[in-house]
Amino acid sequence: MTSSREQDVPGLEDELGWSLHRVSTAFRQTALTAVDDLPGGPRGYQVLVAVHAGPPSSQLALAQRLAIDKTAMTYLVDELQDAGLVTRRPDAADRRVRQVVVTPEGRAALERSRSALRAVEGRLLGDLDADESAQLRRLLARVAHASDQVEPCLTSEQVRSAVTG
Repeated sequence: MTSSREQDVPGLEDELGWSLHRVSTAFRQTALTAVDDLPGGPRGYQVLVAVHAGPPSSQLALAQRLAIDKTAMTYLVDELQDAGLVTRRPDAADRRVRQVVVTPEGRAALERSRSALRAVEGRLLGDLDADESAQLRRLLARVAHASDQVEPCLTSEQVRSAVTG
């Protein structure tokens, strides 16, 4: 079924940039409330997910993994630590390095935020069935991981070459 908005802008629904922008905007507008109780909001949530899901990591490694400026990461981890959601501990292999580790309070906050985000995602993906939703998640994750390998800026000559083969 085509909405009246799609009929007003013929052809846009075939543009990846338009689709990504619309979905991203809708997600950001609704997801902010799901994580607004976390220090740093969405970024704080990402840090909690990263430190919970993987082995202990340094602030620098987290900053690189999440593409967050290392100075901003320091302030964000400070806020999360002040809230009791993470702690810093010396790395056993290199005592100069501090690992960021989630606390039990941080795990509980993560689960609350994750549940709220899943509800938001459910509304956003409401037009998809469960298999389509899972497939979209897998495909977006694959594209997101591969995006690190994309040239940041192509010249017009490179674009013409790619188009003409």
